[in-house]
Amino acid sequence: MRNRDGLICMALGLLLLLGAGGLTAYNMWEDGRAGASAGAAFQALTMKIDETSETDLPEGVIPAYQIDPRVEMPVTEIDGNYYVGTISIPALDLELPVLNEWSYPNLKIAPCRYNGSAYLNNMIIAAHNYKRHFGQLVNLNVGDMVRFTDMAGNVFTYSVAAMEQLRPNQTRDMLEANGYGGYDLTLFTCTIGGRQRFTVRCVQEEQTQA
Repeated sequence: MRNRDGLICMALGLLLLLGAGGLTAYNMWEDGRAGASAGAAFQALTMKIDETSETDLPEGVIPAYQIDPRVEMPVTEIDGNYYVGTISIPALDLELPVLNEWSYPNLKIAPCRYNGSAYLNNMIIAAHNYKRHFGQLVNLNVGDMVRFTDMAGNVFTYSVAAMEQLRPNQTRDMLEANGYGGYDLTLFTCTIGGRQRFTVRCVQEEQTQA
């Protein structure tokens, strides 16, 4: 009887190990797939930005968003997905596309604009904690550079000012810290297990054109 019980326990333990190994392998595959997809979209968007950059404006002509920051940010469609620009974080060696709207399916593709606008200094970008998306945000330091480029070629440069962890129900805190709260850009992702939102607050350094 004891031998049988021992064999059953061993079999259950083996099944649990196999299940954990399978889950780890799937997560690694999904991380790699998401990174490859985002990389391809980033390259395509960079080419689009080069084609439509507002640096071709005649001297003295002011970009529309500087005249009226309330204008909608331009959006570009690639393979049925709609992007609002790109983000680069040199300290993490990250270059990623940014989808115009967030949804759970979109988060599996690339970082998403969660709320706000770069023109109004209150944009929030969310992404999964895939290693090749925002999973490395925890390695940032105050002062690190973050650069967002819109689809018109306008470049917005920020520096990391603060980092914090928020609970999923602290939506108001997430939103109100931007704009009038003193921060111009917020990046966030889930912690492992999804119980907290690791949040990076940034302040704008300068505005240029690509």
